[in-house]
Amino acid sequence: MAKPTRTFENPILPGFYPDPSICRVGDDYYLVTSSFEYFPGIPIFHSRDLVNFRQLGHVLDRKGQLPLADAKSSAGIFAPTIRYHAGRFYVVCTNISGGGNFIVTATRPEGPWSEPKYIDQEGFDPSLFFDVDGTAYFTRDGNGADVSHPLIIGAQMDVAKGRFLSKPKSIFAGTGGVWTEASHLYRVGGYYYLVTAEGGTYYEHSVVVARSKKPLGPFTTCPHNPVLSHRERPRHPFQAVGHADWVETQNGECYAVLLGIRPKGGRFHHLGRETFLVPVTFGNDGWPRFGKPGSTPGEVPITLPAPNLPATPWPKAKPRTSFDGQKLSHEWIYVRNPEPKAFSLRARTGYLRLNGLAATMSDNGPLCFVGRRQQHFECRISTLMEFAPQAMADEAGLVIRSNEQFHYDLVVRRSSLENELAREVLLFSVIAGKKKLVQKLTLPNGPIELQIHATAKDYEFAFAAGKRRKVLGTLPTRALSCEYQMKSAPITFTGVVVGLYASGQGEKAQSPADFRWFEYA
Repeated sequence: MAKPTRTFENPILPGFYPDPSICRVGDDYYLVTSSFEYFPGIPIFHSRDLVNFRQLGHVLDRKGQLPLADAKSSAGIFAPTIRYHAGRFYVVCTNISGGGNFIVTATRPEGPWSEPKYIDQEGFDPSLFFDVDGTAYFTRDGNGADVSHPLIIGAQMDVAKGRFLSKPKSIFAGTGGVWTEASHLYRVGGYYYLVTAEGGTYYEHSVVVARSKKPLGPFTTCPHNPVLSHRERPRHPFQAVGHADWVETQNGECYAVLLGIRPKGGRFHHLGRETFLVPVTFGNDGWPRFGKPGSTPGEVPITLPAPNLPATPWPKAKPRTSFDGQKLSHEWIYVRNPEPKAFSLRARTGYLRLNGLAATMSDNGPLCFVGRRQQHFECRISTLMEFAPQAMADEAGLVIRSNEQFHYDLVVRRSSLENELAREVLLFSVIAGKKKLVQKLTLPNGPIELQIHATAKDYEFAFAAGKRRKVLGTLPTRALSCEYQMKSAPITFTGVVVGLYASGQGEKAQSPADFRWFEYA
């Protein structure tokens, strides 16, 4: 009996992990994604089979590497590229909120990574390519005839000094679609292939290819363009696919990682742009085909045969995080650069203490918020909190955040000026910047368990105190989606993050909130 073919399901990195880039070193694969206004920046993952990934940490984990004080939501870190050459890892990226394009390097993927070496070039979505003789080439997006039709700019580069050895020039104008971007250069056989995205990172998104006998062109476009897109597949569960980067395995196969979304309830996606995987094969004409061999090219299937690599699953993370260690695990992130005084794992043994800052979740300043990406439509999120607010404006609890203008807050407050022990739990909906009280209930003394039950359609908010459990309300997921937000704000590049929050705006000393555990199941 034939051995059944091993398969995998897309996405390979669910949740807000957009703009993936990948490289191989021997039998190991390393992948990075965008992180925008969140800190630390540029999560980095490791895999041995291109299906199972574990997070090693972040490329940018120091404030000096990643200044985000002035970063607006969906700004900050755009589209990193990771490459490896001669014993060193390189990540080239853009901080659009300060500094522009830069290169960081490391001898180990876990780091430490160097301080940024800034590149005197405008544009974004930079990439590096090392030719077989070691010559490095830099590509990026640049100004075109109008803002929605940028050009791909290329030049030979001295990566050690971060300066160009040839004058940057336009090497590709795209195929006519808007937003030619996310360029990556490769050498396969006698050709140099330039892979870019077109159509904007939305429902018209696509991947196009051109090739040349020289690394900086002139390039001929592929007759099969776009080589990947779901713009003509409106019923497909994956949409907005594009922004691809491919890698050749040690067995000679080729696979591309790319971004896409999973809309629910119509065209509404709230988990953000996620990372997908498809095979890449080359036809007799030498042009690449993206997608499952033997099926319609240009599609990202749900289920695919696994790469011809030994399956290497990593240990699964436990649902419950107990705050017993000296630092948080890699999945935890902050909004912009965190204020050290706002967070402590040492102030009370076995607890994460949040010392509320003056800012609320609707402010652009430093926030006392730490969270993790929501990665699954169906999940249960809960935390056990001890909080005795001293001032009426003090609050702490559990928040689902898209950005400052769109979030859901399940918080505890003091309910009486006369009675210091009187507390209440409140559910707020903040949509397009308008705050609405959904429900409030009195709360007994003692610890409180805050709960969120998520489905693809909605979030149910509840609390438990002792044997008592109460539901405060249900709110729709679509209101935190990119599509819903476009009615009142620009496109949102991030996905939903759920986490722990505290704010102290009263005249008295701010009240600490102590969290015993956090569970994501």
